[in-house]
Amino acid sequence: MKNTTVLISGAGIGGPALAHWLHRLGCVVTVVERASAPRPGGQAVDFKGPTQRAVLARMGLLDAVRSRQTGGVDQTVVDASGRRLAVIPGAFTGGEIEIPRGDLAALLHERTAECEYVFGDSVTSLTETPHGVHVTFRHAAPRTFDLVVGADGIHSTVRRLAFGPERDHVRHLGYYYALVDLGDVGGEPQLYNEPGRMVAVGGPKAPAFFVFASAELTYDRYDVAAQRDILRAAYRGAGWRVPELMARVADAESVYLDSISRVETTTCVKGRVALVGDAGYGNTLGGFGSGLAIVGAYVLAGELSVAGGDHVVAFRRYEDRMRGLTKVVRKANAGPFLAPPSALRIRARNAMFNSKPVLSAMLKMTDWFATDPTLPDYPLPVSV
Repeated sequence: MKNTTVLISGAGIGGPALAHWLHRLGCVVTVVERASAPRPGGQAVDFKGPTQRAVLARMGLLDAVRSRQTGGVDQTVVDASGRRLAVIPGAFTGGEIEIPRGDLAALLHERTAECEYVFGDSVTSLTETPHGVHVTFRHAAPRTFDLVVGADGIHSTVRRLAFGPERDHVRHLGYYYALVDLGDVGGEPQLYNEPGRMVAVGGPKAPAFFVFASAELTYDRYDVAAQRDILRAAYRGAGWRVPELMARVADAESVYLDSISRVETTTCVKGRVALVGDAGYGNTLGGFGSGLAIVGAYVLAGELSVAGGDHVVAFRRYEDRMRGLTKVVRKANAGPFLAPPSALRIRARNAMFNSKPVLSAMLKMTDWFATDPTLPDYPLPVSV
């Protein structure tokens, strides 16, 4: 097999998953990550359908993931007085298997400890040559790799450097979301809506979860104070428990705010560079992110194995294979569903939660979208 030195940018989910397979194929893998260590916490992620379950099993992770799953938690939709309007079943929000993102990242990092991890650094330039990709870093000395993979999220640095500016590949969908650790907020998991705004506390995704409609904002994604100000401004005048929660936001250390956006690329491969997971086919809060990252890593490694490391052949086949699996995320927008723009749309959404036949059909549909019955059984070393 040729092309055996591989740089992966991103140590979240897709990056370590790909490192897992490539290391077992005999590749020398380096994973670079901007954060200083594997990131704990974050919202819960879920897996659904036989394809995602099969890939986890081949990685030797299925039992470990199941042992750490949160279990589906029902969430009550309430009005401003706290009266129950609907119940969101745990199976709807948590998929077949739900696990805290930080727990999954820790599992993947543990299983790829033999790979080289470089934390606290990031890629600053990519220059392709006939024999590899010359890479410079913010801190480390320059190096050359046979292949480079961007698994660094919807705001991918690798995609920006290799494919062009983010504005050409990421579309803002009219909403923002925030995950805030407010500590113990008390009570059962609840969700509250006003037109264009949603608040969920005690739910499966995060201690406090906010979604609100907004035109595209300009702010520093690493400035926590700025994110607090944006969130408080967006919920000014809201009812229910919102004033109490906003008062606690001022002292919250963990605040993460980002847009609900969709990656719209015509290709996720270019020369010796490929994109995996949200970097290549992300759709914020679309419900398929981690599952697609796991499957995408498996497909990319599998195609490289079949092609003997010929990246031209493998990358083309990888892209063709993922096109069907990513079809649904290229169209969805979770914003209007989570924070409907009108009182009428809120009532219609709640009525759907109260209809068992409709919910059952939606659950079956999401499993179907996440499944590829033709996914090859690649000749990859299976972990146990």
